[in-house]
Amino acid sequence: MSRLIVSPGKPADGATPMVSVSPESAGWKYVGFETYRLKAGEKLIRSTESNEVCLVLVAGKAHVKTSNREWRDVGQRMSVFEGKPPSAVYVPNGDRYEVEAITELELAVCQAPGYGNHAARLILPEQIGVEVRGQGTTQRFIHNILPEQQPADSLLVVEVFTPAGHWSSYPPHKHDKDALPEESLLEETYYYRVEPEQGFAIQRVYTDDRSLDETLAVKDGEVVLVPEGYHPVSAPPGYQVYYLNVMAGPTRTWKFRNDPDHEWIAKAGQVPAK
Repeated sequence: MSRLIVSPGKPADGATPMVSVSPESAGWKYVGFETYRLKAGEKLIRSTESNEVCLVLVAGKAHVKTSNREWRDVGQRMSVFEGKPPSAVYVPNGDRYEVEAITELELAVCQAPGYGNHAARLILPEQIGVEVRGQGTTQRFIHNILPEQQPADSLLVVEVFTPAGHWSSYPPHKHDKDALPEESLLEETYYYRVEPEQGFAIQRVYTDDRSLDETLAVKDGEVVLVPEGYHPVSAPPGYQVYYLNVMAGPTRTWKFRNDPDHEWIAKAGQVPAK
């Protein structure tokens, strides 16, 4: 198994993550990521400590509360492949959250360093920017859950739907150097769902000098770590591919560099984006 893939386990209860990525386990500094599957009535209670958190209700409904706020009946979509945006809750560092599942709930917990600059808030589906990027077989559908235009200290969170037979995160691009304004250093996780679930996605992660060069067959529920390098994705014919991206680094901005070998694709009219 590649060191870049984190596979889901079989937790005994909803308080144990299906997958768990920390800066320590990934060997980097900023991004943490977990997913949970809760049954109706189960609760997840955590302190944020030094991290800000974005709770993404991938599928299902829940009550969510923090130290000072509470929201009832959060969530509208019951399947990630309904195509509509999710609901999410931003929780600052030095706070706590309690999520009580109303239905079966798939929950993503996105984490990065927080500095106490923002209050807890609910992010409704209608507040999430929806866009289409690319054309032809690079067309994909984007939900900007926590983009840089919205308040947070470190986190950038976005989900992408790639139709069967299409490519995304394409042309290949990277963001692994702190070289603003041209490029920002951002660690990144990809959390995958595949429909039908027996399918897979293909992701390549590679650097200019090929010191890192892996091509991965990624299954439903797995997470891919992108510590550096270019990272294009392909959805095989017959299988829809969803992924949830979490990015963070020393500066909260997304500036990327296309692979020079494939820059011509962007110049020919393809959109160089997630």
